[in-house]
Amino acid sequence: MGHSEHVVHVPAGRVTLEGNLSLPPDARGLVLFAHGSGSSRHSPRNRYVAARLNEANLATFLVDLLTAEEERIDQVTAELRFNIGLLADRLVGVTDWLGASPDTSGLRLGYFGASTGAGGALVAAAERPDQAAAVVSRGGRPDLAALALPRVRAPTLLVVGGADTQVIALNRSALVALRCEKELAIVPGATHLFEEPGALDEVADLATQWFLRHLISDRSASTS
Repeated sequence: MGHSEHVVHVPAGRVTLEGNLSLPPDARGLVLFAHGSGSSRHSPRNRYVAARLNEANLATFLVDLLTAEEERIDQVTAELRFNIGLLADRLVGVTDWLGASPDTSGLRLGYFGASTGAGGALVAAAERPDQAAAVVSRGGRPDLAALALPRVRAPTLLVVGGADTQVIALNRSALVALRCEKELAIVPGATHLFEEPGALDEVADLATQWFLRHLISDRSASTS
């Protein structure tokens, strides 16, 4: 069975954000993607992971957390991509919108954060503990969410490339600060963007397993 993908406009504060919502017919959970610095919802890496999640009957929402105008400014100044408070506020706005939308309100929600987007996702998870049911960080900067880490309740998987030594160190420190169910997965030989053969497949496998475990089992257990 195919699934529908359509562009959705989400009001978040004073701006309207644009995203691509993919909804398999029998979706069992929903993953909201938070992109990293200089990336967008059209990132081939995140779209690949999203397609793999769709195959596992998970809905995905790839949203640009910056408007087109903000992206233009950020290309020059790089000031907004590290504004974790702004990214988290936008994610919280999108989370609330998804929770109120008839298409998605019944689905448990997880965050997939890449690079600086992972910092925003972890802050949003701390701000919305009742909505955020799982977090996966890919080559993420959880250190940017340092103050929020002890408040994150959602089970969190940190995925880092084995050759991305600086980011491994940042993720090891974040792992210690997290007080939820947590795991650090290192993909051997992979660099920051997971461009090596098979590396992104490994990320997609890890993310799919984590989301299936945490977005589905809790709800089915509580309703059985």
